[in-house]
Amino acid sequence: MNILPGSMRFGAGQPVKRLEDQRLVTGHGHYLDDKPADGALWLVVLRSPHAHAKIVSIDAEAARAMPGVESVLTGADLVADEIGTIPTLPIFKRPDGSPMLLPPRRLLAHEIVRFVGEPVAAVIAASQAAAQAAAEAVVVEYEELPAVTDPVAAIQPGAPVVVETAPDNIVAAMSYGDAAKVDEAFASAAHTVSLDIVSQRLIPSAMEPRATIAEIEKKTGRLILHVQSQTPAQTRDALADAILKRPKESIQVLVGDIGGGFGQKTGVYPEDALVAYAAVKLNKKIRWRGDRTDEFVGGTHGRDLTSTASIALDAKGRVLAYRVSSIGGTGAYLAGAGVIIPLVLGPFVQTGVYDLPLVHFDIKAVMTHTAPVGAYRGAGRPEAVYIIERLMDAAARQLNMDPRAIRKVNYIKPTQLPYTNAVGQVYDSGAFAHLMQRATELSDWDGFKARKKEAQKKGLLYGRGVTSYIEWTGGRAHTEKVSLHATAEGRIVLHSGTQAMGQGLETTYSQMIAQALDIPIESIDVVQGNTDLAQGFGSVGSRSLFVGGTAVAVSTVDMIAKAREKAANILEASIEDIEYSGGMLTIAGTDRKISLFEIAAKEKGTKLSVDSTGEVDGPSWPNGAHICEVEVDPETGVSRVVRYTTVDDVGNAVNPMLVAGQIHGGVAQGVGQALYEGAAYNDDGQLLTASYQDYCIPRADNLPPINVTLDPSAPCRTNPLGAKGCGESGAIGGPPCVVHGVLDALAPLGVTTLNTPLTPEKVWRAIQDAKAAQAA
Repeated sequence: MNILPGSMRFGAGQPVKRLEDQRLVTGHGHYLDDKPADGALWLVVLRSPHAHAKIVSIDAEAARAMPGVESVLTGADLVADEIGTIPTLPIFKRPDGSPMLLPPRRLLAHEIVRFVGEPVAAVIAASQAAAQAAAEAVVVEYEELPAVTDPVAAIQPGAPVVVETAPDNIVAAMSYGDAAKVDEAFASAAHTVSLDIVSQRLIPSAMEPRATIAEIEKKTGRLILHVQSQTPAQTRDALADAILKRPKESIQVLVGDIGGGFGQKTGVYPEDALVAYAAVKLNKKIRWRGDRTDEFVGGTHGRDLTSTASIALDAKGRVLAYRVSSIGGTGAYLAGAGVIIPLVLGPFVQTGVYDLPLVHFDIKAVMTHTAPVGAYRGAGRPEAVYIIERLMDAAARQLNMDPRAIRKVNYIKPTQLPYTNAVGQVYDSGAFAHLMQRATELSDWDGFKARKKEAQKKGLLYGRGVTSYIEWTGGRAHTEKVSLHATAEGRIVLHSGTQAMGQGLETTYSQMIAQALDIPIESIDVVQGNTDLAQGFGSVGSRSLFVGGTAVAVSTVDMIAKAREKAANILEASIEDIEYSGGMLTIAGTDRKISLFEIAAKEKGTKLSVDSTGEVDGPSWPNGAHICEVEVDPETGVSRVVRYTTVDDVGNAVNPMLVAGQIHGGVAQGVGQALYEGAAYNDDGQLLTASYQDYCIPRADNLPPINVTLDPSAPCRTNPLGAKGCGESGAIGGPPCVVHGVLDALAPLGVTTLNTPLTPEKVWRAIQDAKAAQAA
């Protein structure tokens, strides 16, 4: 990993090893399923085997009579107890201008099921085995109904209807730009390029499946929910306001270590709320743990966008106009951001790093009888960047241009920044052409021909992929709150509402505090995942360091200011004469001083505390250039990425080593999207990829060493850290880069487009078809 020169503020910019790792790799992590049994009852969910059916009857008498069974819950029980539904935001309109009307997402299906895997009943018993056996004894009579699983098929006349309030299955739609002006530009263009592009449905694969434990605190009667959530406070609020309908202060949400989130663990799931409801109803401790199939059929999926896209160009490769028509699948219900992802987050970055002022985007969010689609690493931005990057590469091939040259013609220039894109989003900083030039040098661009020649000697096809990407991070929640405490024991304790799930927040926050307060990093404790201690928005959209870190920086300034005030009173001096250094507060020019922790000892509760709010001026726009090289075996269709180089602009990196790790992980998921992964349903709505026997994810030996260079030459201007989000970057740049590499390898055969995943069978068939066409 290389780090180009740049300045740092509020952080050392040093590759400090993760403080979390000693605890995690030695088996001392606090994962939810590791919690002791403590007499908890087990909850097991019975799921629908049908994609669309009426529930005629549920007979649970035999199950209730089985040994160890405490209770069997159905949708009718929840309706009788007036339990609410999982909240969504009905903020969009349907194509005819009418409000979007949503099917209520119940914790247990009532009267109708809409996808295979939807929870229908919950069995609570003394052991997981007893609950599972009883669940199998519950008899549900269904009346099957027609189903539709393909979003494109779902909007055709006569397609099965998911919910009566949207008879055409279009739950909402958005349009951007000027269709008439775009049409005019296409009519007079020297060149036009069009592609049908699919970002297939993906299934998140966190190392740790979801799990939940709920109990009632004996003294207070409060509900304590232990859950895996990237957004603890939002989970609590949804439970309190919408589902259980009880005061927020009567619920405490606790989150320990999370074995991966990737957006899937955002918000509250039916299983989480069921466990909470059962604990309240039975006044007992309840736990649930999903297995991998529960995750595949019952968790949210990602992507699922089908697009027809075109660009009009002049003779020199300058894009004159850009239009996209997309259908975004939402599944049978709307997960938290399920509609926002295709209708808003994707269009925000759909013009990429290019100066494309004339656009027309038309997007429909379409329901199907499938698992809900929600946030997954990048949430709309990978799909959108994939579209413009695929078009850029296709145009370069059609115009016989270097793929870097056509991008250079269209890049936003530094003199244009801050730049407002065609949908009104303001890019505050960036050096897009510069990053591509650096990637060119670091990838040994000129050595490609020799490597290709060597591969050909082995009978392999060899190609190179290029991509430029940009991403929007920080979400619309531009503030975050933290509490910082100095204790009499000599510790600094941070309480934050952001949530660690592998990013290394404990390390980066500690680095920032250690530098700002000039104290050893070993003296700092970072506490997250407790809604009694912090009320932040949580960790989504690569906002933790960008927004949460800003709050941390503010808290250190506030702590020093408060300590100077306290020291001035104690030492009987003017506050202007109090200097802070190394944890000591000294009267300037004297040896009279008092430590920060001595001040804390004199405070009520023996700690000195500040509550601070950090606010940023807008989103951040991380970006970069990726270049890869790919071998394709024409005899088997197997594609293998053999070289991968990135130059990434994340602004100022507090810990470059952790940023590189985030980019590595994102690239790995991008390679998975490009070559291996894809959820598949049959026409009856059965998920054909419900386990790792059928759903392929990349392994370590599928990836080459990834050469990551961070370029801080264009720091972010919307926050005091100069930092940009980094967690999703690799997953945005990765898919188009790898696909371009494969297509470049196949181009001599006349194969110019394929939709992902580029599985060995798909590539092999394309090669065979191309050879047959050449022979004819």
